[in-house]
Amino acid sequence: MASQNARALSVKTPRGRLRQDRYAPYFFISPFFILFTIFFLLPSLFAIGISFYKWKALGVPEFFGTRNFERLLKGDPIFWQAVKNTLFYAGSSLFIVAPLALLEALALNSKRLKFRTFWRAIYFAPIVTSTAAIAIVFRMLYNREFGFLNEFIMALGGMPVDWLGNRGIVKFSVMGVVLWRWTGLLAIYFLAGLQSIPDELYEAAAIDGATQRQRFFHITLPSLRPVMLFVAVIVSIGSIQIFDDPQILTQGGPANASLSVVQYLYTRGISDLLYGYASAVGVFLFVVIFILSMVQLRLFRGGDR
Repeated sequence: MASQNARALSVKTPRGRLRQDRYAPYFFISPFFILFTIFFLLPSLFAIGISFYKWKALGVPEFFGTRNFERLLKGDPIFWQAVKNTLFYAGSSLFIVAPLALLEALALNSKRLKFRTFWRAIYFAPIVTSTAAIAIVFRMLYNREFGFLNEFIMALGGMPVDWLGNRGIVKFSVMGVVLWRWTGLLAIYFLAGLQSIPDELYEAAAIDGATQRQRFFHITLPSLRPVMLFVAVIVSIGSIQIFDDPQILTQGGPANASLSVVQYLYTRGISDLLYGYASAVGVFLFVVIFILSMVQLRLFRGGDR
């Protein structure tokens, strides 16, 4: 009898351990999925549902069908002004800020550069700088009366520029802040990619007589393809979701000339308390970001096939 019980235990124990080994990974990763569901998935589904309702402040939600989206896409000129401004920010970030970050990374990766660690820390510093401090500094720089930029222009014999009050210039002023804040971070990404390229590739190419330009286009850029994909995606998403930079400088003015889509969402949802309409703006933003990310993934992966 005792031998039978021992045999039964010897059979059951491995099965119990097998079950524990099977479910243990799910137990350890469950906090992420729980937090993801509570703080992202459920709110997102709720926002999608609310976008089909007319709901203001503490009133009772009223089913509105697709009229929020119809109004958004057909009869809201302020929204489309915000879309144009956001496309300007995204395009400038993708085709100006990102290439400058790559050039900066190449300079920081140069073996001829002295105090490389110091310069890398300096260029990364804007990322950890307080948003309030950034607002104060750039408002002083852009000030029409005593700002440094206008002082410099007048010293050269020019006229002062209304950097934050001129509709044609204000978006460029916002992009100046974006350029200062984010070029260093993107350069760190590119720098990590550059340091992962084996030196043997450059040495072999140099022995074969390849020029520095040829090494850049035939070794550096192809090797940086994964980093370029990553940077392109995060720059596009971050630019489309831009809020802090125009908010701290202009609050979307003058006359909505620097208003972004997220600022418009904030205004409709928080200031005007139009929860259904603001949710429709959020759904539109999600669809645009999703489509843009898929297009970029296909474009960058096309060369790997």
